[in-house]
Amino acid sequence: MENINSNISSEEELVGIDEVQKFLNRSRASVYRYTNTDLRNLNPSFNPRKLNPEFRTDQKDPLQFHPNEVARFAKDILRIKEVTVEVFNTPSSAAQNILLQILDELKLIRTLLEKKN
Repeated sequence: MENINSNISSEEELVGIDEVQKFLNRSRASVYRYTNTDLRNLNPSFNPRKLNPEFRTDQKDPLQFHPNEVARFAKDILRIKEVTVEVFNTPSSAAQNILLQILDELKLIRTLLEKKN
Protein backbone atom coordinates (compact mmCIF):
# COMPACT_ATOMS: atom_id res chain seq x y z
CA MET A 1 0.00 0.00 0.00
CA GLU A 2 0.90 3.66 -0.24
CA ASN A 3 2.66 5.84 2.30
CA ILE A 4 1.63 9.48 2.25
CA ASN A 5 3.30 12.29 4.14
CA SER A 6 1.99 15.64 3.04
CA ASN A 7 1.83 19.20 4.24
CA ILE A 8 -1.47 20.94 3.79
CA SER A 9 -1.44 24.65 4.43
CA SER A 10 -4.45 26.82 5.02
CA GLU A 11 -4.98 29.91 7.10
CA GLU A 12 -8.28 28.66 8.51
CA GLU A 13 -7.18 25.03 8.75
CA LEU A 14 -9.65 24.06 6.03
CA VAL A 15 -8.49 22.84 2.67
CA GLY A 16 -9.99 23.13 -0.80
CA ILE A 17 -10.34 20.66 -3.64
CA ASP A 18 -6.86 21.46 -5.01
CA GLU A 19 -5.12 20.60 -1.73
CA VAL A 20 -7.21 17.44 -1.30
CA GLN A 21 -6.34 16.42 -4.85
CA LYS A 22 -2.61 16.84 -4.17
CA PHE A 23 -2.82 15.15 -0.78
CA LEU A 24 -4.72 12.10 -2.05
CA ASN A 25 -2.77 12.02 -5.33
CA ARG A 26 -6.01 11.64 -7.25
CA SER A 27 -7.56 13.50 -10.16
CA ARG A 28 -9.88 16.42 -9.55
CA ALA A 29 -12.76 14.36 -10.97
CA SER A 30 -12.00 11.54 -8.52
CA VAL A 31 -12.05 13.94 -5.57
CA TYR A 32 -15.46 15.22 -6.69
CA ARG A 33 -16.73 11.62 -7.01
CA TYR A 34 -15.51 10.85 -3.46
CA THR A 35 -17.18 13.94 -2.02
CA ASN A 36 -20.47 13.72 -0.16
CA THR A 37 -22.59 16.24 -2.06
CA ASP A 38 -26.19 16.38 -3.20
CA LEU A 39 -27.73 18.90 -5.59
CA ARG A 40 -31.01 18.89 -3.64
CA ASN A 41 -29.40 19.18 -0.20
CA LEU A 42 -26.72 21.78 0.49
CA ASN A 43 -25.34 19.96 3.55
CA PRO A 44 -26.11 16.23 3.38
CA SER A 45 -25.78 14.04 6.48
CA PHE A 46 -22.38 12.58 7.34
CA ASN A 47 -21.56 9.60 5.14
CA PRO A 48 -18.72 7.40 6.46
CA ARG A 49 -18.03 6.07 2.94
CA LYS A 50 -17.56 9.55 1.44
CA LEU A 51 -15.32 12.59 1.88
CA ASN A 52 -17.50 14.98 3.87
CA PRO A 53 -17.07 18.73 3.27
CA GLU A 54 -17.55 21.39 5.92
CA PHE A 55 -20.89 23.16 6.36
CA ARG A 56 -21.78 25.58 3.55
CA THR A 57 -24.30 28.41 3.63
CA ASP A 58 -24.66 28.79 -0.14
CA GLN A 59 -24.49 26.37 -3.08
CA LYS A 60 -21.89 28.67 -4.66
CA ASP A 61 -19.53 28.41 -1.66
CA PRO A 62 -16.42 26.40 -2.53
CA LEU A 63 -16.09 22.95 -1.00
CA GLN A 64 -13.80 23.05 2.03
CA PHE A 65 -12.60 20.07 4.06
CA HIS A 66 -11.16 19.68 7.54
CA PRO A 67 -7.72 18.02 7.37
CA ASN A 68 -8.85 15.35 9.85
CA GLU A 69 -11.71 14.41 7.51
CA VAL A 70 -9.28 14.13 4.59
CA ALA A 71 -6.99 11.94 6.71
CA ARG A 72 -9.93 9.77 7.86
CA PHE A 73 -11.08 9.26 4.29
CA ALA A 74 -7.55 8.46 3.06
CA LYS A 75 -7.00 5.93 5.84
CA ASP A 76 -10.43 4.29 6.17
CA ILE A 77 -11.74 4.37 2.60
CA LEU A 78 -8.71 4.56 0.32
CA ARG A 79 -6.73 2.26 2.66
CA ILE A 80 -3.62 4.43 2.68
CA LYS A 81 -1.66 2.96 5.60
CA GLU A 82 0.18 5.95 7.02
CA VAL A 83 -1.43 9.33 6.83
CA THR A 84 0.16 12.47 8.23
CA VAL A 85 -1.60 15.77 7.82
CA GLU A 86 0.20 18.89 8.99
CA VAL A 87 -1.51 22.25 8.83
CA PHE A 88 0.60 25.38 8.72
CA ASN A 89 -0.55 28.98 8.77
CA THR A 90 0.51 30.67 5.60
CA PRO A 91 2.18 34.05 5.82
CA SER A 92 -0.13 36.92 5.02
CA SER A 93 -0.08 37.90 1.41
CA ALA A 94 -0.30 41.46 0.13
CA ALA A 95 -3.87 40.82 -0.98
CA GLN A 96 -4.85 39.55 2.46
CA ASN A 97 -3.28 42.62 4.08
CA ILE A 98 -5.22 44.95 1.78
CA LEU A 99 -8.46 43.08 2.46
CA LEU A 100 -7.87 43.39 6.22
CA GLN A 101 -7.29 47.13 5.82
CA ILE A 102 -10.51 47.43 3.81
CA LEU A 103 -12.37 45.49 6.49
CA ASP A 104 -11.02 47.79 9.21
CA GLU A 105 -12.07 50.82 7.18
CA LEU A 106 -15.56 49.41 6.65
CA LYS A 107 -15.91 48.71 10.37
CA LEU A 108 -14.90 52.29 11.13
CA ILE A 109 -17.45 53.63 8.61
CA ARG A 110 -20.16 51.42 10.11
CA THR A 111 -19.34 52.63 13.63
CA LEU A 112 -19.51 56.25 12.51
CA LEU A 113 -22.83 55.68 10.72
CA GLU A 114 -24.31 53.95 13.76
CA LYS A 115 -23.23 56.86 15.99
CA LYS A 116 -24.79 59.32 13.56
CA ASN A 117 -28.14 57.50 13.60
